[in-house]
Amino acid sequence: MLVRKSWSNEEASKHLDSYFTNLRKSSRHQTGLQVWIDSSGFTYRYAAGKITAYKDASITPNQPFHTASIGKVFTAVLIMKLAERGKLALDSPVVTYLSPSELENLFVYRDVDYANQVTIKQLLGHTSGMADYFDDPVFHKPTFMQRIVANPQEWWTPETLIEFTRRNQRSLGPPASRFHYSDTGYILLGRIIERVTGKTFSDNLHFEIFNPLQMNDSYLMFYSQPKHTPAEPIQDIWLNKVEISRCPSLSCDWAGGGIVTTPQDLLLFQKALLNGTCMDAASLQDMTTFTHKFRNGIQYGLGMMEIHFEGFFFLLRGLPRLQGHSGILGTHMFSHPETETHIVMNFGSSTAIVRSYRALIEVVMTLKKMQVLV
Repeated sequence: MLVRKSWSNEEASKHLDSYFTNLRKSSRHQTGLQVWIDSSGFTYRYAAGKITAYKDASITPNQPFHTASIGKVFTAVLIMKLAERGKLALDSPVVTYLSPSELENLFVYRDVDYANQVTIKQLLGHTSGMADYFDDPVFHKPTFMQRIVANPQEWWTPETLIEFTRRNQRSLGPPASRFHYSDTGYILLGRIIERVTGKTFSDNLHFEIFNPLQMNDSYLMFYSQPKHTPAEPIQDIWLNKVEISRCPSLSCDWAGGGIVTTPQDLLLFQKALLNGTCMDAASLQDMTTFTHKFRNGIQYGLGMMEIHFEGFFFLLRGLPRLQGHSGILGTHMFSHPETETHIVMNFGSSTAIVRSYRALIEVVMTLKKMQVLV
């Protein structure tokens, strides 16, 4: 029997360098790319591109970037920590913490208002029936993403984000009847965190996660500053083929994904999730019980995803499952708990989602050839 020799660190690094360099050259509406891989015995760093919004400065390996929906993991962790302390219960109705006026017309389906039945756990797992302000159809155009690009100076608050869904969208069904991804639901979770703690959402992020984990380059965009000041310029953000990294309309994320961080800080966060520094093991177990299908190849738990590569293509069966989250800008934060392997990538463009997942497959296959992942 022919036994294939596993790739060395040098061979793997050379292969990945070539792959990502070629990928960058063929990419449009994208000006930067970062990749960090951290595993036992293998470390890989890649950074290429310019920050066009900041005098064409070259991207450094640890350049800050907008994480997009990776931020939902942080929001979920804050909720779990409050549950651990008995400050709230996951099965509690949302109306326990938010007023009827705040929930008005958000959970009405076929003329029945289900607001009193929606729980915190359903918001976390996207099973509340609530619409998604960011990506769902609207009664009258423009859609939300079209509006962000067309009105770059428009400022969004948690209240106006919720109001957008209230006035422009309808519920998708009764609570617990289906999975439907909702950024609006995570804005409500951010409001609940503020109501329970009496502190701003950004203060909760810093006091509960960033500061204890020494994530000194992380902050909530428009609402706080990193411990390391002045903050480094963030990488370009391409949404619908338009660069918007310095536009006030980026205030549209908040608790649904408004965090700016660095690859190094995200590695600190991923490791803390796995080793119990961030929260209890039971809380992580709840978050990583992946009971719902997000789309082919991606299962969803409570604020976290699990990648089933065979769902992308049947010949990928056998690749290990990763846990974490991705975002609309081609941002990735995934771990393989069994081997303590961590992967962070930032493509910085909404047109890069497909190629970012192809890149994730390439990374995982490379780690398999090194016998890092089994």
